[in-house]
Amino acid sequence: MAKTTYDADSISVLEGLEAVRKRPGMYIGSVSRKGLNHLIYEIVDNSVDEHLAGFCDLIEVYLEKDGSATIIDNGRGVPVGLHKKGVSAERLVFTTLHAGGKFDDSSYKTSGGLHGVGSSVVNALSAWLDVRISREGFIHHDRYERGIPVIQLQDGLLPTVGRTRKTGTCIQFLPDDQIFEKTRFKADEIKSRLHETAYLNPKLTIIFEDRRENSAEHIEFHEEEGIIGFVRDLNKKKECIHDPIYFKGESEGITVEAAFQYVNEFHENVLGFCNNIYNAEGGTHITGFKTMFTSVMNNYARELGILKEKDANFTGADIRNGMTAVVSIKHPAPRFEGQTKTKLDNQDAARAAGKITGDEIVLYFDRNVATLKS
Repeated sequence: MAKTTYDADSISVLEGLEAVRKRPGMYIGSVSRKGLNHLIYEIVDNSVDEHLAGFCDLIEVYLEKDGSATIIDNGRGVPVGLHKKGVSAERLVFTTLHAGGKFDDSSYKTSGGLHGVGSSVVNALSAWLDVRISREGFIHHDRYERGIPVIQLQDGLLPTVGRTRKTGTCIQFLPDDQIFEKTRFKADEIKSRLHETAYLNPKLTIIFEDRRENSAEHIEFHEEEGIIGFVRDLNKKKECIHDPIYFKGESEGITVEAAFQYVNEFHENVLGFCNNIYNAEGGTHITGFKTMFTSVMNNYARELGILKEKDANFTGADIRNGMTAVVSIKHPAPRFEGQTKTKLDNQDAARAAGKITGDEIVLYFDRNVATLKS
């Protein structure tokens, strides 16, 4: 019989990572293949944040024969020193929600893994997770099973398993089949996401290897052209009207860069990113870009006599017909709708994207009227 009273005893408190295992969808979107791949992205995003902070230029992602994934970076390595709570800082990062360096402006100016839950969520949803941290001359080791540590700390600190001159973090984990519908990672989706990340970070190299098959697939992603190359790639099978146009600037502490190109087709493809995270539903940065672009192009249409005095302005949809664009911003304090970060919510992002777009495309088109007329 159902309980009819609602009192103090009805309120349950989920301790530690239990909440994540109970409601995984709140943290990674779903327990389908999409959510499964998201585990890799959470760890990679932390490595990319190290790159943005200036301490990492190589990330390696391996899909192992046993179904696990290994992510290695050459960043500073997760801090291993004794935290004021009496345990290694690494242990807090992997066992406590909202523990990490993303809340301290001095550690990361901009961050994609903003919520500070990525590492601990991956840990909670893995049958096991193994961590090796190269830092301060030593390799430090920790291991978890379904989010619970199985390595004994020594005076609160991790054991060391060797010496090294390198720095960085190596995380290997096996997704938990008690949580996920399927535990086989989908390589194509992961490769696409890693390639995207390389376009957004032209000084970063990402190595991907699928070791599950007999002949391992090995790919190196390094895109020196950045988002200009991204736009070229998106349009590689299309008839392009002009070379990609690129601009970059900063406003209100927000860096905005964009590249766009028109093709001979009747649809638009505008992709938005904030701190390297793809915002599938766009958000304020895309709105700012689109609104200002429409305004500037209508002004040019009147100056060039394409629109007469009595004519109504072109709509945004009219102007963006045939446009492929990538808009990427770096924001010190982004607000997303949901942990999976599909939509950006900051109003200052709209202002910054609008201002930089307005300033830069006017500068470009004033010098390249022929491109404008095409």
